[in-house]
Amino acid sequence: MAWKTSDAESLQSSDELKRQKKIKMAIYISIFVVFQIIVITTMSLTVMKVKTPKFRLGSNINVQSFESVPATPSFDMKFTTQIRIKNSANWGSYKFNAANVTFLYQGATVGVINIEKGKVGWLSTIKRNAEVSLNSSAITGSNLGSELSSGVLTLNSVGRLNGKVAIMFIMKKKKATNMNCTIAFDVAAKALRSLECK
Repeated sequence: MAWKTSDAESLQSSDELKRQKKIKMAIYISIFVVFQIIVITTMSLTVMKVKTPKFRLGSNINVQSFESVPATPSFDMKFTTQIRIKNSANWGSYKFNAANVTFLYQGATVGVINIEKGKVGWLSTIKRNAEVSLNSSAITGSNLGSELSSGVLTLNSVGRLNGKVAIMFIMKKKKATNMNCTIAFDVAAKALRSLECK
């Protein structure tokens, strides 16, 4: 015995199928929208967030010559080091302008080196070799003589890089980074004693 469905039952089951398809479609669209919101939020919190690059002296300071006279008082020094620009927290390259690093003794300039403009790739660090010549000719009225006699000469290096971080070739954000390092030299050993950068 074959079951025969009436037109009303057939129409009702057809409407029910359409309603179920619409519900499924709405669920799929809702899942897709929620997924997109999660992806966009994750991107904006990680990839699109721009952090300040770091600008430091490298710890490999090699003193080539160091002459000091506590009685005068005076010093003349040459050393090699690396300038490090670290962009490891950004998902975009950092292009920076030319700048300089100034070496100070109690606020008086004892030397300056120039930094050429350049670019640091995303999630990376560049290291530039630098030769530094310092002398105390600009220092007047300080306790340089007693510091040289104590055996430790403390200097500071300061600098500022201005540039832009480019994220995914779409967004560019200006970022400036500062160098502020304290360098202590052992006068007797004519070598680096300590280096601390903030």
